[in-house]
Amino acid sequence: MHILIVGATVLPMTASSADSTKYYTGTVGISDGRIVFVGPTEAVREDESHFRQTHPDDLIILDGKDQLLMPGLINLHNHVSMTLLRGYADDMALMPWLTEKIWPFEAKMTAEEIYWGARLGIAEMLLGGTTTFVDMYWHADEVIRAARESGIRGVICPTFVGSNYDTFEQEALRILQDPTLKNDPRIRVRLAPHAPYTCPPDTLRKAMSLCERFGVGIHTHVSETQDEQRMIRETYGKTPAEHLRDVGLFEYPTLAAHCVYLSESDLEIFSRYNVAIAHNPHSNMKLASGIAPVTRMRAHGLAVGFGTDGPSSNNDLDMWEEMRTGSLLQKVSTGDPCALSAYETLQMATVDGARAIGMEGELGIIAPGARADLLLIDTRRAHLTPCHDWIANLAYSAKASDVDTVIVEGRILVQDGSLCGTDLTKLREEASRCVTSIESRL
Repeated sequence: MHILIVGATVLPMTASSADSTKYYTGTVGISDGRIVFVGPTEAVREDESHFRQTHPDDLIILDGKDQLLMPGLINLHNHVSMTLLRGYADDMALMPWLTEKIWPFEAKMTAEEIYWGARLGIAEMLLGGTTTFVDMYWHADEVIRAARESGIRGVICPTFVGSNYDTFEQEALRILQDPTLKNDPRIRVRLAPHAPYTCPPDTLRKAMSLCERFGVGIHTHVSETQDEQRMIRETYGKTPAEHLRDVGLFEYPTLAAHCVYLSESDLEIFSRYNVAIAHNPHSNMKLASGIAPVTRMRAHGLAVGFGTDGPSSNNDLDMWEEMRTGSLLQKVSTGDPCALSAYETLQMATVDGARAIGMEGELGIIAPGARADLLLIDTRRAHLTPCHDWIANLAYSAKASDVDTVIVEGRILVQDGSLCGTDLTKLREEASRCVTSIESRL
């Protein structure tokens, strides 16, 4: 597929934070899933002309007037099938929430139900401009199926707690040995031990042996709550970061979710091992887990991006809300109104998210050679008017409903604010059917 986007306000996310020129009116050419050229309208006039001549019969032209073009958003932490638990258990502390409500419900979920939950959640993400998500869940092969059918990009992470490691290993091997994944540009796999307090060291080491064998990384929860800090200290005499370092987990590319409680020593460990972090402000607020020290993480040079967490602890998959809240939380928690500026916030959702999953330079930017994962924002909104600065408007005013067009790997998945080729009514009906069935088995 060949696509030409003309006359849009282009935000390439390639400028430094100090660069005053961050967006311009321009044109972008896309071919075979990659960006071929991008630049201000006059500067790329010859490129545009050549592109039109090269693809006279199979070129899709998108008019970018009154629209802002930017890289797709990267959701670094999710349990997407938990759309089926949206609103099921609210206003509870984390551990009772997990043990009394969430885990018993999840134990009744079938592979098919996880598939339909994933399809609904992916639809929600695409409509809001998320083009890549990192998912941690059981029956991960069903999440992969849902991602493939939807067209979204996914880093899919089969997960386990200590008690179900054997079942997990069978699933992980089935996925890791799937020959079709080697040629799928949109799906990557990591392994996901749930957390240090649910996965004993022997199971972590077994998972690490699979990482070694198949060359994949790790995704796990780390230092989410004070209860976790206490449990790990009582059991191992260390912080969670120290414990995972000593087990050897950080020898493999690691994306750590939450990281609300990190000491300076922990941050130095993360920096030494290039541990990336998925910051989940709404989930951490709702469960009263705390406020992650994002400004200190970034000062240590860590790759920190945003995640929504699952829809049962958020309760949606809206990355725009995460960005705005994430920035404001850093300002109020540090007492510094300049903390996590608007542009830095957008970087976390794009550039830094790509870096966190090992795709720096391929995702999160609009540049020649990068993958064509993009979104167009309809700027003709009351809450986006007037525009003194598009960076500020995006970080502090934009909403998921402003997304007009979404492109993943050069394929248009959302246009005019609607999903292409996906029956959203059917997804909603199937999800409701699944919930009724699960509740009948509780």
